[in-house]
Amino acid sequence: MSSRKKNILKVIILGDSGVGKTSLMHRYVSDKFSQQYKATIGADFLTKEVTMDGDKVATMQVWDTAGQERFQSLGVAFYRGADCCVLVYDVTNAKSFENIKSWRDEFLVHANVSSPDSFPFVILGNKLDVEESKKVVSNRAAQDMAKSLGNIPLFLTSAKGSINVDTAFEEIARNALQQSQADADAFEDDFNDAINIQLDGEPSSCNC
Repeated sequence: MSSRKKNILKVIILGDSGVGKTSLMHRYVSDKFSQQYKATIGADFLTKEVTMDGDKVATMQVWDTAGQERFQSLGVAFYRGADCCVLVYDVTNAKSFENIKSWRDEFLVHANVSSPDSFPFVILGNKLDVEESKKVVSNRAAQDMAKSLGNIPLFLTSAKGSINVDTAFEEIARNALQQSQADADAFEDDFNDAINIQLDGEPSSCNC
């Protein structure tokens, strides 16, 4: 029997109110979609077990956070310990797209990540199912945005139509796992360094 290491991966979904964060989470975790809109207050999460590369098993916690400004202070407490951050905009809402960078910057300020330059983000342009005449964010603009923020992976999705959601979250899971392993390795290195420093500093017991 092959040994399988289990990880808990924390994924944070950020974006303006109404872009479909909650719908994306429910579509991915339980393959459900509701037409009824209810704003998230603070934060909530669902879990899903995922298997990657055949032997890597992880429990992914997908955290859905409030998009309204008055609730943002409640959400930042949940940023810490994240392994990946998902930035969501609505392809029919230019302002939600423009705010992607602000959401990214806010996350980096409050999450206290060890390496901000290499921390994994993924951008999702949601509501791809709407008719073309209602789309105001072009694919080129989205690609340029992703490139300007450090070549962040970009997926155009539809929670309603179940378009690209699983594919996007497979990439999110891979990025989260890599970050989790990097953090664990960094912690182990720091721990070993601390032990070495302590041993080097121990006084000699020799009485000669």
